[in-house]
Parts: sequence; C-alpha cells; structure tokens
Amino acid sequence: MIEIRKSDERGYADHGWLKSYHSFSFADYYDPRHVQFGPLRVINEDRVAPGMGFGTHGHRDMEIISYVLDGELAHKDSIGNGSVIRPGDVQRMSAGTGVRHSEYNHAAHDTTHFLQIWIIPAENGIEPGYEERNFPAEEKRGKLRLVVSPDGAEGSVVIHQDARLYAGLFDGDEAATLAIAPGRRAYVHVARGAISVNGQVLGAGDAAKLEAVEAITLAQGSGAEVLVFDLP
Repeated sequence: MIEIRKSDERGYADHGWLKSYHSFSFADYYDPRHVQFGPLRVINEDRVAPGMGFGTHGHRDMEIISYVLDGELAHKDSIGNGSVIRPGDVQRMSAGTGVRHSEYNHAAHDTTHFLQIWIIPAENGIEPGYEERNFPAEEKRGKLRLVVSPDGAEGSVVIHQDARLYAGLFDGDEAATLAIAPGRRAYVHVARGAISVNGQVLGAGDAAKLEAVEAITLAQGSGAEVLVFDLP
C-alpha cells in the first residue's frame, strides 16, 4: 500500500524570520491523520532568514536530525557542542534526559533551508549525545546512501531507535531500489526536484507512506534529492 501526501497538504507557519512546512502535527498545526508514522514524529521543512534563528530552547527524549539543503546553520548546545552544518552534513542530537540548544543562520544575505527530523527513541531517559557527519554528493549520486542507523553501519550517524535513513540524488536514468523487510514500513520525502516512487511521480515537498511493500524503487529523477526512512 502506498499513500501519497502532497506538499500543499502539509501544515504551514509563517513567523516572518521562519517559514516552516510541517509534514506531521507540530506546534499549532494538528491533523489527527498525520501525527506520526511509526517512530517518525516530525519532518519540518524550515527556511530561516539571514541573521535569524532559534534561541536557546530545550528538548528531551527525542532523536533530532538536521539535514541542510542550502545555506548553513550554527548549532550550540548545553552538552558542550558547537558547530556549523552545511549541505551534505547530517547532525544528530539525542535529547535523552534533557538538552538545551540554539540554531542560527549567521549569514548576512542567504536564507538557510533545512529539514528538522524527530524520531521517537526506543528508550527514554538516556544520556544526551551529539554527532555529525558529512556525506558528499558523490556518495549519494544515483544511489541511496545510509546516513542514519541504530548501529553506525557504513559510517552513518547513530540513533537510539531501530530506524534507518537513506539519502539519494537522482537525475535521468539513475535509479535505486531498497528492499523493505516484512513487517516494516517506509516513508519517502522528496526534498527537492521530482522523482517516481514505485511508479508514482512526486515533486518537492511531497511524501509517500508505504506499508506491506517488498521494495521501494526510485527512478526518473529530475534534480531530485530524496530521503527514505526504513521504519519499524
């Protein structure tokens, strides 16, 4: 079974400095049909204006993944980490028992465009943690590159949940197939461009929920950047 969710069906918030699309219920946006999908709880597509950002705020018991599409995002947290992430970087913060952090776009003229992803952990009350890695475009070109996993396979960043995230770039004849084990589900988010997902064409911001499928096939991409979640 495949269920398509079009980009314009998502929640939307315009705070002036922040423009955000919500794939799942978040803040003032609530849709009982789209609260979570397995442990996948949040995909926010955020655009942060130059010189603006999220002031220091707290999280707990959540695996938080940031995936930058354009621009850069400065991160600082209460467990001693400070960095700037850019396109190709995947950042993971395990909030666990509690962590506070800030995120800013310090650029004078450029908007930061990124995805903020929350995954519910398998266990609450863990020690907070942080990790980031760069995955060059050539590692994602025409294939699905594992970037997040529970065991760090293939150099991926580690989360505390039996979930995996793959990222891929596709154009023209490039195609990839990902097997989905029995009893598991998958979620495809098109970050930009357009691509066929199991024969259905999706554009930027569109998503597909897939259950009881043996595999996901991505093909006929046009400037596509795609995230695929393999979920319990």
